Amino acid sequence: MITADLHTLTGAYALHALPDAERAAFEGHLDACTACTQEVREFTETAGRLGLAVSVRPPIELKTTVLRRITIVRQDSPHTPGPPAHTGSRLRRARWPRFALAACLAAAAGLGGVAVWQHQVASDAQQRANTAQRQSQQLAEVLAAPDAKATTATLKNGATGTLVVAHSKNQAAFVASGLPHPPTGRVYQLWFNDAGTMRPAGLLDPAHTTDAVLLAGSVNRASGMGITLEPSGGSPAPTSAPLALMDFTTA
Repeated sequence: MITADLHTLTGAYALHALPDAERAAFEGHLDACTACTQEVREFTETAGRLGLAVSVRPPIELKTTVLRRITIVRQDSPHTPGPPAHTGSRLRRARWPRFALAACLAAAAGLGGVAVWQHQVASDAQQRANTAQRQSQQLAEVLAAPDAKATTATLKNGATGTLVVAHSKNQAAFVASGLPHPPTGRVYQLWFNDAGTMRPAGLLDPAHTTDAVLLAGSVNRASGMGITLEPSGGSPAPTSAPLALMDFTTA
């Protein structure tokens, strides 16, 4: 098996779903692959949490019931061979291994589905981390740009907002401090001001009272930005009076 194939076996290995030969090959691969080792660890922990999530505690009276029934339920007599079964019985017995095989295949497919799901969860988490890292890098570049210009204002709710624009990057950033938590079901939304027309520029995290974000989209011909309180998820256009309107500093 080539190394590229081995990289795809982390989920199946974590769920003990590999044949002996592939398991041995993969364990040898783990010794030299840090990425697969980490992925197996994460899959194993996730599988454990999934098991706990669906586990059921037996009723307290189960032990007492079992012990009581032991004393009153008659034991089955030893099985003795009977006369040869007719053809129909043989057919029924012959079918059972096929049903068992089908059940095993269904279980294997289920395990494969769990592995695929876990891999997708890990991929999504990695993608979100990469996006957050990229946005942080872009934010830092805007704040450190040689032509970055800042404007600071006090919002109507008492918070302090600083708007930074870097035309060389065609981007802007907003830094909020002392921001009250929005009411339930509401969120702070940022807007570019395009000659009086407000263009959506992203949302602030409602859990943070201090936040620094890169405005979503390019500055282009915008002359400034605004901030409003909107329903969760944001709005395509402002639905409330602005908490602040700030112009980009040009000098």
